[in-house]
Amino acid sequence: MARMNYLELPVADTARAKGFYAAAFGWTFTDFGPSYAATMSGDTDVGFQADPAERTRSALPVIEVDDLERAQVAVESAGGRVTRQIFAFPGGRRFHFVDPDGHELAAVQPG
Repeated sequence: MARMNYLELPVADTARAKGFYAAAFGWTFTDFGPSYAATMSGDTDVGFQADPAERTRSALPVIEVDDLERAQVAVESAGGRVTRQIFAFPGGRRFHFVDPDGHELAAVQPG
């Protein structure tokens, strides 16, 4: 069953975002390069994307699925529009899409 498993936030400064959330909530982070860091709790994690070429305009909810290709077909069949085709990243593979109300989300298959 698909479930929300991640929230990616666009930030101007990864170090500043990490500092704020560490101080406010005690979160710890793993760095994935100079512009990306994420919590790694195993629950619903949060990532910070500071690379202007990669970050979204607003928060990016990420839905975990068992079969990424099937999920992409289902999203398109349901009226969604894929905005970024399936790509690999250190946590698996994902694609981005916009729902009929204009919200950008992503679907991920961990790996």
